[in-house]
Amino acid sequence: MPHPAESESNRLRALYLTMVKRSVGDFLYDFDGKFTRQKQTGFVSVDYQTGERREITDYAELKQNGLIASNVAHTLIGMERLNQLQSAVETVLKENVPGDFIETGVLRGGACIFMRALLKAYGDTQRKVWVADSFQGFPERQTGRRESAEVEPWAASLAAVQQAFTNYELLDEQVQFLPGWFCDSLPQAPVETLSILRLDGDLYISTRDALQYLYPKLAVGGYVIVDDYYAFDECRAAVREYRKAHGITTALIRVDPVCVYWRKEVS
Repeated sequence: MPHPAESESNRLRALYLTMVKRSVGDFLYDFDGKFTRQKQTGFVSVDYQTGERREITDYAELKQNGLIASNVAHTLIGMERLNQLQSAVETVLKENVPGDFIETGVLRGGACIFMRALLKAYGDTQRKVWVADSFQGFPERQTGRRESAEVEPWAASLAAVQQAFTNYELLDEQVQFLPGWFCDSLPQAPVETLSILRLDGDLYISTRDALQYLYPKLAVGGYVIVDDYYAFDECRAAVREYRKAHGITTALIRVDPVCVYWRKEVS
């Protein structure tokens, strides 16, 4: 049996991580949609094996599955994806899979904040959390860049994301930022090895660039998490193209109506 002090430590860690998840995902106050940016009436979830279609209209289920826009949430990925991210991080820590964590496309930084909280909770002082984003919005679909320096109204600035880390008391040397369009920032990124590669760039070119430049750095046993695989055709096409070109046949595991992941089996 675990020592009573160890049991209490585990309980407090679980409590802390649950509160961080509920905070970054805006589950503490927005239980009825009062603070959402837009009212979402439904989402059609498709089972791509059977072709079965199911419309989700219940607000709580939409929010749980990250299908709700919000003005205040630090991440829109929902509780199911936050739980899967926690499981992935805890697995690589338990199995000693080497490497840092990265998210490409971070919005207000909530998923990265949670990854840093996990490292803090488990006492890991070596791994880094890389926060990669343009901090301006989406690029042009053809070029991967956008000429305009204007920040799209819904996008979070680098300063805003850094402030969010500060608010959680999690901004330190283990958090590293990679600002810029992925085609510019990722090829020269000083990332040596990864154990968590979380893709949330939505577009074909953003997803393609993240896989091209970062998947070779993912350790065997590491996780590739594709946030919007079943939400955007472009994202799905980029993943399928990359997997086919590199002979990756590992099955995709579905997290919720839109997100999938797989673990790297060979180098």
